[in-house]
Amino acid sequence: MSPIVSPLADFDDLPGWAGDDHLAAFETFRHSCGPTAHAPETGSLGIDAAAVHVLCIKAQGLRIEDAAAARRFFESNFVPMRVNGPAKAFFTGYFEPEVLGSRQKTKRFSTPLLKRPDDLVKLTPEAHPKTLDAKLEWARRTESGLVEHPDRAAIMDGALDGRGLELVWLEDPVDAFFIHVQGSARIRLTDGTSMRVGFAGKTGHPYSSVARMLVEAGEFAPEDLTADVLKAWLKAHPERARDLIARNRSYIFFRELTGLDPDLGPVGAAGVQLTAGRSIAVDRRLHTLGTPVYVAVDLPPEPGQQPMPYRRLMVAGDTGSAIVGPARGDIFVGSGEAAGLFAGRIRHRGDLYVLVPRTGAVSDGER
Repeated sequence: MSPIVSPLADFDDLPGWAGDDHLAAFETFRHSCGPTAHAPETGSLGIDAAAVHVLCIKAQGLRIEDAAAARRFFESNFVPMRVNGPAKAFFTGYFEPEVLGSRQKTKRFSTPLLKRPDDLVKLTPEAHPKTLDAKLEWARRTESGLVEHPDRAAIMDGALDGRGLELVWLEDPVDAFFIHVQGSARIRLTDGTSMRVGFAGKTGHPYSSVARMLVEAGEFAPEDLTADVLKAWLKAHPERARDLIARNRSYIFFRELTGLDPDLGPVGAAGVQLTAGRSIAVDRRLHTLGTPVYVAVDLPPEPGQQPMPYRRLMVAGDTGSAIVGPARGDIFVGSGEAAGLFAGRIRHRGDLYVLVPRTGAVSDGER
């Protein structure tokens, strides 16, 4: 058995398991293999994607309407396992921003979110040019072959201007950058309508944390730099903000999303809409999307208050550039300003568990 995951004796070994709302978790799990879901892929931890999918389809065929029955479903079909690491699991939070915007450029709305260029190519290990950095996951198609795509600094300086890629225009470049970090947004337009945007691709360059840059520069102590503090500082220092943001070479492209359930979150990497408090982003290279994931961590409800026990069965439905390693989770907490404030305060260590199908197994061997 891999040292990364270790089986528990029983579900009662999961802290707070009996007190969770298993019906809410069951509904999220059943939703995870809906008609828009991407074909499941097994991560390198070896949790069988096909076995998870079979159980999700089974869940869709059941009439479960109470928490006790939902709990029995999970306990009958899965085995709980702890995800091990050199330290406790590390959790952050993310959300879906809500901002004002315009479909036309105006003096007020002059910062664009860009659509995916038609020459942007997703690279695969089997077809990765030796001339490009092995870490690049995306490239630009040219007549002479695949080349590195312009990075954020080049795009900010106009590398993609004149190609009609502007999807929507926002008021503030800092708001636009935070949408890049979150990967989605709800935008209230000047004509009274609204739109939702989601991830469509990226340049493929490595992600660099602006917050970490400020900590390393001695501007803040790590424990003081929450997301709301970071946003306020960037808006108060526009010139320095532009320089710091440009140093994060990763740049995200967006697409407009239509036909979404307004009560659910954005579309995650698994292809289905996320559920606030029940969806979590993981490292998809290791984890299998669609897997039930149990989180045990203490989170602060408000600044200055005592930590709040957070014991939730969630579903791995998303991923992110900064979500790296087996014991790493990014909790989707909802949409709007209040969700953003809560998400920005989550930087806590706790315990992470996966529920492995009884019909499948975590394979042995090298990880």
